[in-house]
Amino acid sequence: MGLLDSKKALIFGVANDHSIAWGIAQALHAHGATVGFSSVESLIERRVRPLAQSLGSTFVEPCDVQDDAQIERVFARWRDAEGEGSLDILVHALAFAKREDLAGAFVDTSRDGFALALDVSAYSLVAVTRAAVPVFAPGASVLTLTYYGAEKVVANYNVMGVAKAALEASVRYLAADLGPRGIRVNAISSGPVRTLAAAGIAGFKSMYGQFREVAPLRSNITIEDVGGAAVFLSSSLAGAISGEVLYVDGGFNVLGVPVGEG
Repeated sequence: MGLLDSKKALIFGVANDHSIAWGIAQALHAHGATVGFSSVESLIERRVRPLAQSLGSTFVEPCDVQDDAQIERVFARWRDAEGEGSLDILVHALAFAKREDLAGAFVDTSRDGFALALDVSAYSLVAVTRAAVPVFAPGASVLTLTYYGAEKVVANYNVMGVAKAALEASVRYLAADLGPRGIRVNAISSGPVRTLAAAGIAGFKSMYGQFREVAPLRSNITIEDVGGAAVFLSSSLAGAISGEVLYVDGGFNVLGVPVGEG
């Protein structure tokens, strides 16, 4: 028996087979969950639907999370397909910032760029969670993805660090709001992973290469590592955990002054 047998999950944000969200989808499915998908329309037919089909998923819906009407439409489709009280796991794997705001100095962030990053990367968690409330099953779990740049300054992470800080605060407030309904809200803070989103951060390749030299476990993080943590947080094993950030970073976050070997 799997930890998530008979559970139903909806994942926002799969971009391709290197996405952390895809690692989570595979892990949830491997432990017995039925998985549905939502992503930006331009990726649906070319990338997302073939991945969904590989897991036997038939629920694949486009969504621009800056549009509340589109978010509501996704959950209306879910309700029609699965019924009320049917969503056990909601995964929010969404983040975006203008490329020019992920290079140079944070002080040069544009007003529009700041608003865009906060909207897509942080407010969208509030928006999709609110829309999901009518279809949540008892004991439902909400997961989102954050990064250590929310706490400490990471070169070239810039406005995304501020957006992730807002995201982590949103996790705590949502956990407090929804806890009385039995709904848990948590975040996973992963070490650097080679994804499409990471490619937009200047200097990422160098940071990725150095990470395994200083992280206590001396290894890079994989989408499978994050998937395993997601299974735990989505299962009854984590039934008393809410409002938390779980680090999946090989211990990097405990270091004060990272120093490699040699």
